[in-house]
Amino acid sequence: MRAMLLERAATMLRARDPITLRSLVDGTGVSTMAVYTHFGGMEQLWQWLRQEGFTLLAARLAAITPPRDPVEHLATLAVAYLQHALDHPDLYRVMFDTTVDLPDPQAADDTLDFLVEAAARAVTAGRFADREPAHVLATRTWVVGHGLASLVATGPLPDDTLGLAPGLLESVFVGFGDDPRRCRTSIRRAWRTPPA
Repeated sequence: MRAMLLERAATMLRARDPITLRSLVDGTGVSTMAVYTHFGGMEQLWQWLRQEGFTLLAARLAAITPPRDPVEHLATLAVAYLQHALDHPDLYRVMFDTTVDLPDPQAADDTLDFLVEAAARAVTAGRFADREPAHVLATRTWVVGHGLASLVATGPLPDDTLGLAPGLLESVFVGFGDDPRRCRTSIRRAWRTPPA
């Protein structure tokens, strides 16, 4: 029932339907009481909807087997992030609605940890300079991915704008100290299957 209500809310978001307690349960065969029983109310449903976006992103990032090349790994995580935004544009929008608390804020932090670990590996491997902590490098990578994802998945730019991602990542990673030629090769391997 919980999963069905979350999926229904996501579908309504996708269709740009207004979501109210009544419209959420219409046609489902359940009463409005189900929302209170399973979530505690509409505000809590929004919290769990936001949480679902991070849960799906974490699962996608966790499914990636880290390649030996840490820069390729970081770029692969960026590609997965973009794909998540394209696959779930409405959940993606809700994920960053900070007016609604997350039931498990650590789950959101955990998604950034994937990037932090890859950035730390790149520093250890000598690909990135150690001028800044890995979490700063990871955050900068995330900012680039999030900006592009927001402008394409939920904003005004067309899908083909995603073609800018490899060059943007290269600029960021070379700025971290990576060799431009090695960087380009790593990103090209990560970008074998660009987000569609």
